Amino acid sequence: MTTHLPTADDQDPDSSARTSRLREALLAAAFTADGLLDLLGAPAYAALARSETVPALRATRGDGPLETLVRLFLLQRPVPEARVRAALPVADCLADGWLVRDGDRLRATVDVRPYGGPEGQDWWIVSDLGCAVGGAGGIRGAGEGDRAQLVLGVGGASTTLAGITARRPVAKALDLGTGSGIQALHAAQHATRVTATDLNPRALRIAALTLALSGARPADLREGSLFEPVGEETFDLIVSNPPFVISPVRPEGARLTYRDGGMGGDDLCRTLVQQAAAHLNDGGYCQLLANWEHVAGEEWQDRLRSWVPRGCDAWIVQREVQDITQYAELWLRDAGDHRTGEDAYAARYDAWLDEFEARKTKAVGFGWITLRKSGAQDPSLTVEEWPHPVEQPLGDAVLRHFDRQDYLRATDDAALLAGHFRLADEVVQEQVGLPGAEDPEHVVLRQNRGMRRATKVDTVGAGFAGVCDGSLPAGRILDAIAQLVGEDPVLLRDRTPSAIRMLIEQGFLEPVS
Repeated sequence: MTTHLPTADDQDPDSSARTSRLREALLAAAFTADGLLDLLGAPAYAALARSETVPALRATRGDGPLETLVRLFLLQRPVPEARVRAALPVADCLADGWLVRDGDRLRATVDVRPYGGPEGQDWWIVSDLGCAVGGAGGIRGAGEGDRAQLVLGVGGASTTLAGITARRPVAKALDLGTGSGIQALHAAQHATRVTATDLNPRALRIAALTLALSGARPADLREGSLFEPVGEETFDLIVSNPPFVISPVRPEGARLTYRDGGMGGDDLCRTLVQQAAAHLNDGGYCQLLANWEHVAGEEWQDRLRSWVPRGCDAWIVQREVQDITQYAELWLRDAGDHRTGEDAYAARYDAWLDEFEARKTKAVGFGWITLRKSGAQDPSLTVEEWPHPVEQPLGDAVLRHFDRQDYLRATDDAALLAGHFRLADEVVQEQVGLPGAEDPEHVVLRQNRGMRRATKVDTVGAGFAGVCDGSLPAGRILDAIAQLVGEDPVLLRDRTPSAIRMLIEQGFLEPVS
């Protein structure tokens, strides 16, 4: 069952002091991401992420402060008051509602999960009981009537979005659909002012707790759907992990606010993308996670290009595709519908497939969408599928991607051949062929950083990339290669710019000023 939430009033000096003392106690007990790993060990720590609590219970049989805090806030077990007093300022926690009495024991009212910031900060993400990834049992711990307003903690989607977000100093940032407040917490490190919105008022209260407990500046918290709470305001950065799940539309609206947008198909994500441009300052970025339909008779890439608003560059990456049966089963299990009985489960499964059939949806894609308000007449629209491993964080790689698009848009072939380039860091060359063959069948350039791309190149492309150290213009390098391979240098200059552009666009080569 959901519970009353603690308070952390930044306008009340007494409340702020109590929150500071609680934070100091968590640090003193090493209730941090590193401290948890040290206490539990990697297997038990990983088991928590699968909602398996037995290994963590075994690891916390001691009576030290850290064991006490893990049992209280992550395993959600009542703990004898005497043990809690050795770990926390109990009077403060009772006064602000972090703890309540349960006979002669104390129990937590919310899940508090240690989280490591990008520069080694010790933060804590607050969520509803049983709703943090790595908590004690997932959302099945909540009553059916309370699920609609549940606030989840840190999950894979949250950390993915935090990792791909472009981190640069900005004046104003918007976290749309803040949930537990993790994106607002990240944004507070590089934005002068952070606005956070959510349709769920409970989420706004929990986001305020996350920020206060982590020692971050408070955000401007506003209730409402999509861009309604901000009117006509504009921002330098918009981030959103929206309720993107494509689920059957219900007359009563969204069933689970944290995941179901209440619109048909992928209309919520499309609407968010299309409205974003009106709320971005020039040069501003909007970054979000999304699901999109693969519709019979349509190319999914063309469908997504049609979402991009005028005056914006876009980089859209599809990371995964599921057929409609896999997709329905995933989210039915997420909601616990597989435990409602065979007939009820079958009826809900049927409703999902009916919805997909009516919309001619064959599969669902998941990925990242980044918009940049460039005002360009010929915007750069990159829509690609990349299901392979990447190196997070990717925020700097996102900024470099759009810098490269600007360069390519402004550089004709003559200027390209006059330009100087260097091979990006940690690019290696692989030669593939039969053992003992005199020449390789093909040559592959592979990145070991960022998107970790790989691309085939011919002999000229491999030779060109290998020589690029910024000292010679591209044209002179090609002339030297033409002499080595016995090719007409004019013809080589004519046919090579497209290959150079590809290597620049994918980040293998970097222009040198």
